[in-house]
Amino acid sequence: MSLPAHAWAAWSPCTTDCVAHAADRVPATRVARRAAVFGRAVLGALVSGRRIAEPETLRARAATLLDSLGVRLEVAGDSTLSAPGTTGTLIVANHISWIDIIALLSMEPVVMLAKREIAGWPLIGPLVTRAGTLYIDRDSLRELPATVREMAARLRDGQSVMAFPQGITWCAGTGGSFRRATFQAALDAGAPVRPVTLDYVQHGAPTTVAAFVGEDDFGHSLRRVIRADGLTVRVNVHRPLRPLRPLRDVDDRRRVAAQAQATVCGARLPLHHEVAALGLAR
Repeated sequence: MSLPAHAWAAWSPCTTDCVAHAADRVPATRVARRAAVFGRAVLGALVSGRRIAEPETLRARAATLLDSLGVRLEVAGDSTLSAPGTTGTLIVANHISWIDIIALLSMEPVVMLAKREIAGWPLIGPLVTRAGTLYIDRDSLRELPATVREMAARLRDGQSVMAFPQGITWCAGTGGSFRRATFQAALDAGAPVRPVTLDYVQHGAPTTVAAFVGEDDFGHSLRRVIRADGLTVRVNVHRPLRPLRPLRDVDDRRRVAAQAQATVCGARLPLHHEVAALGLAR
């Protein structure tokens, strides 16, 4: 378990020990088919070139990637992520997996705020970059103000921005505190904040198989997901919070962050506690 680079860095206790299937693995023949279909889906997205940044192309490619992995999408609440209005919407969600990004883009092609390491991932990295992702260095406080200013500018221009304010993945996304800095962009732009809750289940049972935590790497995570049977990502789109005027007091930022976290995470225990109680975690 690695320690944070500095006192303000995001940190999670989750490791690959939290990760487990909640159902039998799919047969080897289905694994091979999924891998082949996923490879073709990635290739199709790559040959889209700059067109991948076009909203409908991005949405369609994300949906195809999700389907190729054998992952179903279930949406509760509003069917769109952006709230009506003259500005874009700051969309904030708990963070579990790299699949979070694909699932949300398959719903609406918003601007993603992601850790810089994703740009270097095989297959997915080039796609995410071409889609217009804003990257942030999680270990650099110096870059944070510029990132917040860029987010606020996008929001003022009517572009919605998706952020994961925990700053790091948890095996169920329900742990940790929401970092307040990203909310400053919404406050500066007078933009609404849309809380979104993500959950993963296998045949309806809570699962951590999709979690991308600790020292896990993309290749191992991808193989695990392709082997997962009955995997569904559930997206619960909550009603927007509406800070309608620029607020600069730190208490305002803290209040909005706390309200968003309470909406996203509710009163649930982190899933790795629930799974351990069920005897599913190893």
